[in-house]
Amino acid sequence: MRLLILPALWLAVCPLLSGKDKPEAPKTPLSSVSALTQASRPSIVTVTQFGRGGGQDALGTGFVIDKDGLIVTNLHVIGNARRLEVELSDGSKHEVTEVHATDADLDLAVLRIAKKDLQPLTIGDSDKVEQGQDVVAIGHPQGLQFSVVEGVVSAMREVEGHPMIQVAIPIEEGNSGGPLMDRQGRVQGVLTLKSAVTNNLGFARPINALRPLLEKPNPVPMKRWLTIGRLDPRAWEPLFNGRWTQHAGVIHANEQGQGLGMRTLCLNKEETPGLPFEVSVMVKLDDESGAAGLAFCSDGKDQHYGFYPSAGKMRLTRFNGPDVFSWTVLAEVSTPAYQQGTWNRLRVRVDEARIQCYVNDTLVTELEDNVLRGGSVGLCKFRVPGAQFKRFHLGETAPQKAVPAQLAKELEAELDKYLGDSVQRDSTMKKLLTEPVAAKHLLESRAKELEEQAASLRELQKVMHRQSVGQEITALLRRPGDQTELLKAALLVARHDNPDVEIEPYLRGVDRMVDELKNDAAIKSKSTSKAANRLVDYLFKENGFHGSRNDAIDDPSNSYLNEVLDDREGIPLTLSIVYLELARRLGLQDIHGVSLPGRFMVAYEESVPAEAESKETPGKEAAKKSEAATPPARETKRQVYLDLFDGGKTLTSVEAEQLIVQSTGSEVEERHREPATPRAMILRLLHNLTSFSKKPEQAMPYLDLILTVEPESHGDRLQRSLIRARTGDREGARTDLKHLLDAEPEGYDLGKISALYESL
Repeated sequence: MRLLILPALWLAVCPLLSGKDKPEAPKTPLSSVSALTQASRPSIVTVTQFGRGGGQDALGTGFVIDKDGLIVTNLHVIGNARRLEVELSDGSKHEVTEVHATDADLDLAVLRIAKKDLQPLTIGDSDKVEQGQDVVAIGHPQGLQFSVVEGVVSAMREVEGHPMIQVAIPIEEGNSGGPLMDRQGRVQGVLTLKSAVTNNLGFARPINALRPLLEKPNPVPMKRWLTIGRLDPRAWEPLFNGRWTQHAGVIHANEQGQGLGMRTLCLNKEETPGLPFEVSVMVKLDDESGAAGLAFCSDGKDQHYGFYPSAGKMRLTRFNGPDVFSWTVLAEVSTPAYQQGTWNRLRVRVDEARIQCYVNDTLVTELEDNVLRGGSVGLCKFRVPGAQFKRFHLGETAPQKAVPAQLAKELEAELDKYLGDSVQRDSTMKKLLTEPVAAKHLLESRAKELEEQAASLRELQKVMHRQSVGQEITALLRRPGDQTELLKAALLVARHDNPDVEIEPYLRGVDRMVDELKNDAAIKSKSTSKAANRLVDYLFKENGFHGSRNDAIDDPSNSYLNEVLDDREGIPLTLSIVYLELARRLGLQDIHGVSLPGRFMVAYEESVPAEAESKETPGKEAAKKSEAATPPARETKRQVYLDLFDGGKTLTSVEAEQLIVQSTGSEVEERHREPATPRAMILRLLHNLTSFSKKPEQAMPYLDLILTVEPESHGDRLQRSLIRARTGDREGARTDLKHLLDAEPEGYDLGKISALYESL
């Protein structure tokens, strides 16, 4: 698969612009910083992000990269779901019409405005930047437009796994996205980070990191960009102008509201059940100085209850109106059930006269109060620090976290050992004090033993989680082919590695995509070709999905479907899974996956006249005789391939197979042309993750999952046995080898397997 990205890497080291569109580099260094500034000023822009109320939310710098309206800046400058405006050096302002390309990992974005004949900056080659080299930066620090500063390259460093240019230049808010230029006026980097150590230090992203974005953009029209990260308005209603967004199934409240106490609410539009009802959510504060939690019995204005952590305590408040004099703190308690700095589950039960409030399923306050009833429920946040929410639930009862009986029994036994009863503890203390030195060593030894036991229990929890996910995936794949939820199975693979992955928000997101497409004329037509191409346009031209750039194809993020949907970036297989799930839900049954060597693709059949398939064209006389002697020309079927890694490019079967041969050296066999089953796609996904593992033992969880889904995968069982033997799990290795000896699979040297079995 690595071979597939070599052409892109070759292009990445070629000049970005060519021909008449490429600005000519100065033949000699400009004589002064002043001259360089004057020459560059027409290419420097201000990028402004506007909030819901129309006011400025953020301001940054950008620069012109192409005369036809492309602007480079940082991704964090533009955010999500926000209107963007670019101001040129002449003071003219232009709405951004398209986010042309983005890369969240690199914090880079390319914008498009409807303005021609701009003056682009010359692009340098950041691979040639040297330590001590003179550089100049232009930007808008703290909103002070077109500020210029001179400095030097301090070093080339790696920051969070990516190369960065360290510069002895102060970078402030508003500098982000500005160009870092050498003394010839060539852009060598994009200013990105401010040092937390000193004001006179900053970092810039090397300009060569921008090239793949320009060679392989993921354009998103602004009408679509304004929906990215936005809460579904059919499900949520924000109040008091707070900014509520959603990413990876987690709701974020990152800005202060305009209600008193910097209050903002986000009400759920689901109908509240009759009394009694329960509402619950997982919440995590960005800082314990903030406050955020559940709102209930809201009139949609100023009246509601709130149950939330505040300054380390749990508070239940009744908000009767807009000012602090109408607020009543009903309860404020400290409880060990609340764990600072992490996720906590809040749950409230409301009946006709009583309110019960729980933290992590521990009752922390219960009181009689029926002043407010009815209305809506949702989320609330106060003050400046942000908060995160997930797993919101509303119903007659809220689901409670169930601990498996055996695990609960083990945990209780450990607690009993440690705590005992108070009488025994007093007696034990007297004995310990008779020999305090020996007792100290004994307690240290016992504490270490308990820590090891706790670590063992945590490992048991991890194994249990992975096995339960494996059971879910296996159950899904046992369904008939047309009922298998391929996307859900792939999301479960991501959850296998990350228990915090929420499945339902992603499934609802795909449901919304289906709602947008189901009445589309091309989708409703009887033409598979039209429907297939409409799906390509929807994903790749309207929503910014794209193949992974750079040498990142083996990054596990590209195999986790939640991250593929969040970042709209993936490998051929994961992009195909998204495409095929949309096709399935839209009833496009003739579209299927094809597991070609090294490059998964999507395919369908289209009808063509039979003569179009003929390699020879008959002469005129023969054609007349044929026309007189036979009925009208028949139709035949031919396979059409869609290379989703290349933006949905259409290929004939010959072109697709030539691409495979050229990129992998493998010949396409008849079995590769068959429609791929959901089981085969999930197994291929797991084999990808296995091959991406940097150490053999890191592949073990995926091999376990593969063998849960496909117990007779003999090659994987042999590989697992070898890893088990290498890591000291002799019994596990023997079990796998015994399975192989009993199965007697063809093509395996059973003599060697038997010898290895005996040696263990």
